[in-house]
Amino acid sequence: MSSSSPQPARPDQPSTPFYAVIPAGGAGTRLWPLSRADEPKFLHDLTGSGRSLIQATVDRVSPLTVPDGVVVVTGTAHAPKIAAQLPDLPAENILTETSPRDSMAAIGLAAAVLQERHGDVVLGSFAADQVIAGRDAFEQAVREGIAAAEEGYVVTIGIAASRPSTAFGYIHGGQPLGLAGAPSARHVLGFTEKPDALTAQRYLATGEYRWNAGMFITRASVLLGHLAEQRPELHDGLRTIARAWDTPERDEVVARVWPALEKIAIDHAVAEPVAAQGGVVVVPGTFGWDDVGDFNSLAALLPSEDGSGSKVLGDPGLVVRVQSAGSVVVPGGKRVVTVLGLDDVVVVDTPDAILVTTRARAQQVKDIVTELRERGLDELL
Repeated sequence: MSSSSPQPARPDQPSTPFYAVIPAGGAGTRLWPLSRADEPKFLHDLTGSGRSLIQATVDRVSPLTVPDGVVVVTGTAHAPKIAAQLPDLPAENILTETSPRDSMAAIGLAAAVLQERHGDVVLGSFAADQVIAGRDAFEQAVREGIAAAEEGYVVTIGIAASRPSTAFGYIHGGQPLGLAGAPSARHVLGFTEKPDALTAQRYLATGEYRWNAGMFITRASVLLGHLAEQRPELHDGLRTIARAWDTPERDEVVARVWPALEKIAIDHAVAEPVAAQGGVVVVPGTFGWDDVGDFNSLAALLPSEDGSGSKVLGDPGLVVRVQSAGSVVVPGGKRVVTVLGLDDVVVVDTPDAILVTTRARAQQVKDIVTELRERGLDELL
């Protein structure tokens, strides 16, 4: 599986071999009971498109990569279902984690394995559970990101902030990079994680800040070099695992090394300190983006069933509403779900659990998951 030289790019692709890394983890607790630990949200079709979120992600990034250039990093338990949903993905391109160690370990593992296999390629990390509209604009942003990554930068794609949200991190853009292949790229002055409402409003007023969607593009050697400088023990552990990954020693090495790896996000491990050194740039994304964080945001992605603004994910024939507007209903079983005289409610029906809340409290669904766990009802999670 190892190769000393990169695979050639497709004729219509950038000259630098590009690989897409898709971290697929998390349980999506704000979308409980639809999203569970063994059926996380990226395995669901949440838009009615007929494709799950991870399938749509692969559809979106594949045209930009070399052949067989998509790599998924996921938990051991999720690998079989991902393989079933992505039958064209080579088995060796599903990298499994024996336990969650956050995004730096996941992306760093992919970078180290790709470098062992193909040399110093450019890789981009794209979460498995995001919804993006505007394929051409997305591809253009990624191509600019690749051009900047070729020059040794860590690149992030910033999303236009449409409101002063406190649910997202922010990227502070500075002066233009001045690179012909990435005309819209700007130096990053810093990152802020989920500011308070007043700070978010101030950011929005300046026009200098964009949402951080967690998309990063860089050369494998650049990412691993920064990691070696910032988190040497994590770097060394990932390198040790990568060297053994395509050998019979993989299981033994992973069992010995992986559990001791530092659990940290790529933002804190690399992006923030490297931005302070002037090594990070942002490419503005002009495409539509949503992280489908809760049932209220899900509503914006679904077509309205009638003039009331109500939305249904599933069979609309199983939903009856009377004097109800703005509801979000997920009929996950065979029962008819009825809503009478209630506006802006969320009703999610599954075979073993029912959620009833309001759209305004959709972010708090994670508190239900916490309560269920404290009561020992782990079988529902």
